[in-house]
Amino acid sequence: MDRITLIPVITERSIEDVKKGKFTFRIPQEFRKDRIKRAIEDKFKVKVVNISTNITKGRRIRTGVRRIEHKLPSFKKAVVTLKKGEKIDLFETA
Repeated sequence: MDRITLIPVITERSIEDVKKGKFTFRIPQEFRKDRIKRAIEDKFKVKVVNISTNITKGRRIRTGVRRIEHKLPSFKKAVVTLKKGEKIDLFETA
């Protein structure tokens, strides 16, 4: 089993996608779809139908009194579609 850090992305859009069977994770940039699929199926015991990935470019922000500019890191997101009827308990809301 791959040791992969799967960080769930909790936004309004990702919560709406849960109803459609789509779950969003933040993942390391070097991981490809086959490795992501294998890790999710092993960790959550579900069947992955489709994976869509995108890289979100890091944005620049200004902080402090002197308004020093910093760059936030880029990151990769994976939107995972599961087999109909399956779900991941990590995304359950009250």
